[in-house]
Amino acid sequence: MKLSNSKRIFSGFADKALKKGTISDSEALLALNAKGADIVDLFAEAVRVREVVSGSKIKLCSIINIKSGRCSEDCTFCAQSARYSTDAPVHSLVDHSEMAEMASKMKEWKSRLGIVSSGKGVLKGDSAEFQKILQSIRHLVKKGPVHASLGLLSDETARLLKDAGVEMYHHNIETAPSFFKKICRTHTFADRVHTVKVAKEAGMEVCCGGILGLGETLKQRVEMARAIHNLNVDAIPLNFLNPIPGTPLGNRKPMLPLEALKIVAMFRLVNPKKEVKVCGGRETVLGDLQGMLFFAGASGMMVGGYLTTRGRSVEADHRMVSDCGLTAVK
Repeated sequence: MKLSNSKRIFSGFADKALKKGTISDSEALLALNAKGADIVDLFAEAVRVREVVSGSKIKLCSIINIKSGRCSEDCTFCAQSARYSTDAPVHSLVDHSEMAEMASKMKEWKSRLGIVSSGKGVLKGDSAEFQKILQSIRHLVKKGPVHASLGLLSDETARLLKDAGVEMYHHNIETAPSFFKKICRTHTFADRVHTVKVAKEAGMEVCCGGILGLGETLKQRVEMARAIHNLNVDAIPLNFLNPIPGTPLGNRKPMLPLEALKIVAMFRLVNPKKEVKVCGGRETVLGDLQGMLFFAGASGMMVGGYLTTRGRSVEADHRMVSDCGLTAVK
């Protein structure tokens, strides 16, 4: 029996991505439509890029939900919206001692600390709650780098966070510009882009990604990857919808593992020199194929759980990284 002589359609994608800084939208769409043995070839190109950019190092990050629930926004995927009836935890701003305890855990986990708060954002710097967060950040940075995700920012609040010692600000664009109104109507895509820009202008690094599997088309996934590429952020977190009962997307079926892995590979090739990390929905969507995310081009992942859902043990994630011949780092 003869092997097919058909051309390997993804041959040279790694070289092109590294040389030109990206691949074209048509090539990105081709990646999302890969089938059969072509999927393996796609992963081979993506992992070559990851190895050139980050070698065998896999960056780990973790978060603490410092304020949960009662959010005024209507994001259709979010369990923390006050508009939906979910079992998500609801609590006001936690004490500094809880943040410090989580920071100590992250040292053991070889993970970076991210503090995350529910709500639309912090547009004024003189609120008592924001001042309390700034005070905690000033103490936390003495133990290591601090990342923050507090929603929309103004020039003032971005500068105050930078002055307090925040190294990286996390703010997702969530989805493609053309799909955004389908998943949120209480603020705009432009609002999110503005926050990314003011965080960069304040001197913070920026982590900006989104959620896949909300009902967007394949073309819109490419559109999202291109929008992030154009923002020139430092890290790209990819989340996969883990449907939460009570939200408008609560009955939506999670995507299949290979679909998610092709998304990782596409984002890696569109954004070859950035950190591409897999976060929420990883366990639910990838299941037994979680280790493959590194061979699809991911150079990082979130460990220790998410905002309203639990992850698996950090020890299991460290073991997975090691079993893949890779090294976990902060």
